[in-house]
Amino acid sequence: MKKVTFLHCADLHLDSPMKGLKHLADEVFLRLQESTFQALTNITDLAIKKKVDFVLIAGDVFDGENRSIRVQARFRNEMERLAKNGIDVYMIHGNHDHLGGNYIKLNWPENVHVFNDSVEVMTFTKQDGTSVHLYGFSYPKRHVTDRWIDQYVKRSGADFHIGLLHGHFEGASDHGKYAPFRLADLLEKQFDYWALGHIHKREVLSVEPPIIYPGNTQGRNRKELAEKGCYLVEMTESGTECTFHETYDILWQEKTIDAAGVKEFTQLFDLCRQVIEESRIDKKGVILTLKMDNLESELDANVKREWLEALQEQEKAEKDFVWIRELHFTLAHHLDRSQFIAQADFYQELFSAADQFDSWEDALAPLYRHHIARKYLTELTDEEKSQLLNEAERKLLQLLHQQ
Repeated sequence: MKKVTFLHCADLHLDSPMKGLKHLADEVFLRLQESTFQALTNITDLAIKKKVDFVLIAGDVFDGENRSIRVQARFRNEMERLAKNGIDVYMIHGNHDHLGGNYIKLNWPENVHVFNDSVEVMTFTKQDGTSVHLYGFSYPKRHVTDRWIDQYVKRSGADFHIGLLHGHFEGASDHGKYAPFRLADLLEKQFDYWALGHIHKREVLSVEPPIIYPGNTQGRNRKELAEKGCYLVEMTESGTECTFHETYDILWQEKTIDAAGVKEFTQLFDLCRQVIEESRIDKKGVILTLKMDNLESELDANVKREWLEALQEQEKAEKDFVWIRELHFTLAHHLDRSQFIAQADFYQELFSAADQFDSWEDALAPLYRHHIARKYLTELTDEEKSQLLNEAERKLLQLLHQQ
């Protein structure tokens, strides 16, 4: 059976400057600066371990158009590691690392194949004769807004057909509207796989054929949450299997603690420490934004600062650190009903509906009728129902108050 195996990654953004993050501890900031390179090393390690036939990089290999000799040299070293293991690399350049930059260029090893500034077709052939046509183009300049997808034309003569495209899926995100395309545009090409890049959030647009944004390989700020990585793809005549693998070195996260009813500072501090331990990942770093909702009373600014410093203190030297970059505090709202009713008649109707609420059976039906959950549930007491109603009312008022 004819088969090819490859890695699909995109948006490495090597040497990203991590703007606005120098307030981090030196150890954490230096680790973050190095993280995009570590992600590249992790990709190389995975490719070698899985003995893939080739690696696809779907654009924005480098963070800037005028890449330094240093960043090119580090990329070249990883490509040489792949070359020593007989692994080819097919790559395109995107809007960040387009071909129009002004820089001293290092040549890549012979196993690295870079698509030029017009859509072209390259051929990969295994020793057993299995062949693949790969289609793609590199951005000639930063702003490429034309529909380049129209220039992709399937060429006969190969067992498999793979398209590389660094572009914007129309209507799907707020990313730059570069090389836009619709899903129907890709499907009509009748390729076996589409290796997409540009969108930093992982997304599978189609399963058959696979059309995938792997996301970037390392999150670089608090907006780039969740695990980052690449896809291992095994393609045969009978179908394609795609498996996501993590490549990140540092994970960005946001978590919330509900402090309702907690009155002692020690208990609040211990809750933070508990979240830190729950967030820890072996051999990786975590940069965490921690939100504490429903505090009973306001905290002094100095207390907040000392609290944050105390949580950070023991994390600086940890290889698997959990660094709290920000602590957010939100007070519980204890405004009585009369204060809300004075603002608008709507609240009078809301409170009246809450007082007359008695539809527990309907409200809890999805839970109590669940074939597994219902085995472990007992009927709610009147006190428990009252507590649930009060909590629901408090949450609702809090959300309305924030509008």
